[in-house]
Amino acid sequence: MLWTILIFLLIVFIVGPICLLLWLNNLARKPQHSIIRAHPYLGWMRYLLEKIGPEFRQYWFDDDNSGKPFSRSDFLGIVFSAKYRSDLLSFGSKRDFEKPGYYIANGLFPLLNEELRVDNQEKIHAMKYKIDHEGLFTRHEQLEKDQTTRWLYHEEDAVIVGGDRNFPWRLSGPFGASATSYGAVGENYILSTGHGSHMAGGSWINTGEGGIAPEHLKSGADVVVQIGPGLFGFRDDEGNFSIAEFKQKAQEPNIKAFEIKFGQGAKIRGGHLEGAKVTTKVANIRKVPVGKTINSPNRFPFLHNAIETLQFIKNLQHEGGKPVGIKIVVGYSANLDEFFEAMNNLRIYPDFITVDGGEGGTGATYKSMADTMGLPLYPALIAVVDKAHQFGLRNKLKIFASGKLISADKIAIALAIGADAVNSARGFMIANGCIMALQCHTGKCPSGVTTTDPKYQEALVPEEKKWRVMNYIINVRQGLFALAAACGIDTPRKFNRDHIVFKDADGKVKRLSELFPIPDSSAELSKRALLNEDDATQVG
Repeated sequence: MLWTILIFLLIVFIVGPICLLLWLNNLARKPQHSIIRAHPYLGWMRYLLEKIGPEFRQYWFDDDNSGKPFSRSDFLGIVFSAKYRSDLLSFGSKRDFEKPGYYIANGLFPLLNEELRVDNQEKIHAMKYKIDHEGLFTRHEQLEKDQTTRWLYHEEDAVIVGGDRNFPWRLSGPFGASATSYGAVGENYILSTGHGSHMAGGSWINTGEGGIAPEHLKSGADVVVQIGPGLFGFRDDEGNFSIAEFKQKAQEPNIKAFEIKFGQGAKIRGGHLEGAKVTTKVANIRKVPVGKTINSPNRFPFLHNAIETLQFIKNLQHEGGKPVGIKIVVGYSANLDEFFEAMNNLRIYPDFITVDGGEGGTGATYKSMADTMGLPLYPALIAVVDKAHQFGLRNKLKIFASGKLISADKIAIALAIGADAVNSARGFMIANGCIMALQCHTGKCPSGVTTTDPKYQEALVPEEKKWRVMNYIINVRQGLFALAAACGIDTPRKFNRDHIVFKDADGKVKRLSELFPIPDSSAELSKRALLNEDDATQVG
C-alpha cells in the first residue's frame, strides 16, 4: 500500500510535470511564434496571461471609472437597476469632479412627487431580486413578487411620431431598445427584451437591419423595423428592394415605425455578420446562404442623393401608412445642409431622425472605424437639433438619440439638448446578463445574448430576464422624473439647454444654452423666401 502511494506521488509530482515540460518544449518548435520558439516556457506563460488579461483588467485592475467601453460603475448601475430596481449608492460618487464635463443644474425649489405630471395611476405586477444572504464566495437571492408604478408620461406629454400618417406612433415613455439584429443576437434576447418592454409599457424594440424574426412580434412590444442597405427581409429573389414585402410587414399591428439605416456610429461601413452565426433561420429571414459571412453595402445602391432618399421615404410613408425615419451618423454639421434644404424644397420630411454617436456599439467592425469615424453623440445631436431649428423644421419631425445612453443622467442631457426620445442597445444587453466578454462576433457569447447557438442561448432564460428588462426601463424613467423634479420642472419633456451646464478644466461654468444657443430660423427662412422670389421672377 505504501509503495502504491509513493509511486502515485512520484507520477503526479515528478514524472507528470517533467512530461508536461518536455511536451511544451517540443510543441514550442512547431508554431510560427518567435517568443514561444525562443523561450518555450515563459513564452507559453506570456500567451496564457495575454489570453486572460482582459478578464483580469475588468475585474481586478481597472478602477471603477476607467473601464471601456463601459466602466465598472456604469455596468453595475445597469445591473442593480435591472435586478433590484434601484441604483442607490453609499458614501458618495466616484466621478472625478476635477475633470471637465456636463452637469445638471438643479433648482432652489425642487418639486415634490405629487407635483409631477406623471402617469402613475396603475400599479402593475412585477418581480425583482431580494438578497437573502451574501457570503464571501456565494450570494443567495431570489425573485420576489411585488408591485410597481410605470412612471409613464402624462397623456399631454406623449411623443407623437408621424402625426400625419394613417397610423401615428404614440410614445408614453422616452426610452427603448436600440437596433440589434437577429443573427447578431438570438431569439432568447429578443423575447426577453420584447416582453420586458411590453410589460413596462411606453417602450419599444428596434429589429436592427437583420429583418423581422417571429419573436419580435410574439413579444407584443412596439416594434421599430430597420431597413438597412442589405435590404434583409425586404428584398426579392434577385436582392432588390421589394415594395410588396414592405407593404405586407406594414400591416402588422405591432410594427409601429420603419427606420432607414444610413449609418451606425460604430460602423459606417455597413453591417457584418460572421458565417458561424448565419443559421438556417437567419438565412431564411435575410434570404442569404446558410453559414456564409454577410457584409451589407455601406449605402443603398439605388439612393445616390438627398432628393432620391426623400422621395423613397415619401413612397414608404404613402404605401405603409406608418411613420418612416432615417438613422444617421454626423461627420460635420455643414454636411447636413443639403439634406435639410432638400426637405424644404420638396416638402418631404422623415417622421423622425435617429442620431447615432460614434461611441455606439456593434457586434463587429474595424477598430479604426469604431475609434475615429463619426462625431460622438452630444455634439452630433446638437448639430442635428440646431439644423432642424435653423431650417424651420423642428416641428416637422422627432429626433431620437443613441450612443451609450444607459442611465437617467445621460438621457436627461440628451433630452435637454433637444432629443425627443432615446435608444440604448448595450444597456438592454447588460440588463439581460451581458458581462462585456467582448465575444459578440464569435457566436459564443457566455451570457447567451449575442449568439444564435442553442447551447449558448441556454444561459439566457427569457422568463427570468424579462423582469430585469422591465425593471431597468422603469428605474430609468423614475430617475428621469427625479432629475426633472430636482430641476423644478414637472416632466422630463421640459428639459432644455438651460438645465445643463458645462464645467471646463479651469472651473468656469456655462449653461449649454450659452455655449450652443438654439439658432433662429427667421434668417434662414427669409433668405430662402428671397431665393424663391427670385426664382419666381425668372420663371415669369
